[in-house]
Amino acid sequence: MGTVVVGYVAKPEGEAALARAVEEARLRDCSLVAVSSHRGGQEYDETRAAAAQGELDDLRARLESSGVPFTVRQTVRGLEPAEDLIAVAEEHGAELLVIGLRRRSPVGKLILGSNAQRVLLDAPCAVLAVKAS
Repeated sequence: MGTVVVGYVAKPEGEAALARAVEEARLRDCSLVAVSSHRGGQEYDETRAAAAQGELDDLRARLESSGVPFTVRQTVRGLEPAEDLIAVAEEHGAELLVIGLRRRSPVGKLILGSNAQRVLLDAPCAVLAVKAS
């Protein structure tokens, strides 16, 4: 069974990526690995950790109802989210990595975010980038 990896944040772009990743996992008969990456450091205090845990609990509940076999990975290692996603995709031999893109201004559209660009250039598998509705 193959694996679809998705970068998840509790924002519209993360929700769009998750919805598409679940669809892709069903279509491909794959398992899903949802990755929630946090940089850590001083700003990642108990309040932020508790909020992140609540978001992950909600994510697990939603994935359980999807019927897709899944794993949720939370990383707090001081790495950029792109590095975590690429590492998890390599670890699982992913056949697809799904990321969400946020809407940008006309000038911002000239340049992708650094994490999205890094994933697109360095991922060991196909990458599907989706925008929030």
